[in-house]
Amino acid sequence: MREALRLAAEGRGRVEPNPMVGAVVARDDGRVVASGRHAAFGGPHAEAAALADCAARGIDPEGLTMAVTLEPCSHHGKTPPCAEALIEARLARIVVAMVDPFEQVAGRGIAMLREAGIEVAVGVCETEAKRLNEAYLKRIATGLPWVIVKWASTLDGKIAARTGDSKWISNEASRRRVHELRARVDAIMTGIGTVLADDPQLTARGVDVKRVARRVVVDPRGELPENCRLARAGDVLVSGGDVEATLRRLAQEGATNVLVEAGGGLTGDLLAYGLVDQVLAFVCPKLLGDAQAIDPVRGLEMEKIAEAIQLELRGVEQIGQDVLLDYRVRR
Repeated sequence: MREALRLAAEGRGRVEPNPMVGAVVARDDGRVVASGRHAAFGGPHAEAAALADCAARGIDPEGLTMAVTLEPCSHHGKTPPCAEALIEARLARIVVAMVDPFEQVAGRGIAMLREAGIEVAVGVCETEAKRLNEAYLKRIATGLPWVIVKWASTLDGKIAARTGDSKWISNEASRRRVHELRARVDAIMTGIGTVLADDPQLTARGVDVKRVARRVVVDPRGELPENCRLARAGDVLVSGGDVEATLRRLAQEGATNVLVEAGGGLTGDLLAYGLVDQVLAFVCPKLLGDAQAIDPVRGLEMEKIAEAIQLELRGVEQIGQDVLLDYRVRR
């Protein structure tokens, strides 16, 4: 199952709004003989890819075991039902990491397999599988995309000097990591303050672009300059002040992941409304020591530490002299 999860993760940025799924076929002794993954939206699902790998290797899957990271689908969509293909392949056992909550599946695939006499085990590496597809699961459950807030700060927590100058707090390798992130999300959101201060492009450059993100500007007072780079780019969504409605619209239009690159005002609003899921903080070896330097989050009023927004650390990575902290917002 962990090999299937590894394969599934290779689809990140290419399969959305579908979930990332991997599958492996193994003999009774546990030896993996074939594998597959959902590689691109609209393409074969992981189970079909694994069966195709069996055929390419001259392996008869009858009587073998398949481990798959998500319940096989039971409905006709862009591809035929995977559950039917597994039944026709006469596999003896299917091990499933987690049930697919999508309403057209939601246990029906597992029921089909069991009714056909195939042994099905559910829940192997379920926690890892849910973490892998946390963005997909959120969109299915709430109708909202997964929201990632990113910033780079000095060690004393400042994202810019008092003048607004921020080039460059982070190192070149960290900035490349941001471009890789832009290259796999569905949308990039910023605020009008950032546009007026920096005139950003919010594009992925110098990396493998897995999907072209839509740019979104939150501009409640209609201040977006006609000659700024985002206005000239086209296909930019200009939003009023209702950020939740904007996020819901993006999800309805197929967005699974939204990256927020903004100042403290918009970031603070998103956190205050409970709309942020993940915080990626690049902490860099610089100190400003200036009370008037700019903070990554503003606008929250809390009188006690107990009222603070709680985060859960999921990952720490050193990038040269910078450190990337990966948090989830606790609900």
